[in-house]
Amino acid sequence: MTTVTCYLMFRWYYGPEFSGKALDTWAFEHGVQIEFSRPGKPTDNGHIESFNGKFRDECLNQNVFLSLHDARRTVEAWRQDYNQQRPHSSLGWLTPEEFREKNITCNPVGTTNLQVVCAVG
Repeated sequence: MTTVTCYLMFRWYYGPEFSGKALDTWAFEHGVQIEFSRPGKPTDNGHIESFNGKFRDECLNQNVFLSLHDARRTVEAWRQDYNQQRPHSSLGWLTPEEFREKNITCNPVGTTNLQVVCAVG
């Protein structure tokens, strides 16, 4: 028997822009649990910090952008390589695109803009 586990949780950096009644109300209405990272604890978001470092080192620091169009084109080429060509050790040496294709995408009842990738195991 195959088990599929899905749950909704957003993890955001701690900040005043992510606090308040509007966000709390939206999360409650959509059955979403909100989890904030602890201030000053980058290890709470290690995968995000890793991505940001790679993006900065491999794309931003390696290029001088001559225009907004040039920056967009260069960043998009890097993004496509990162997601479609480059295997990631954290994904079992699959590309993010391959990983997405091998997992189930759930669209929970009552949501329109929220999709959660659920691992099959």
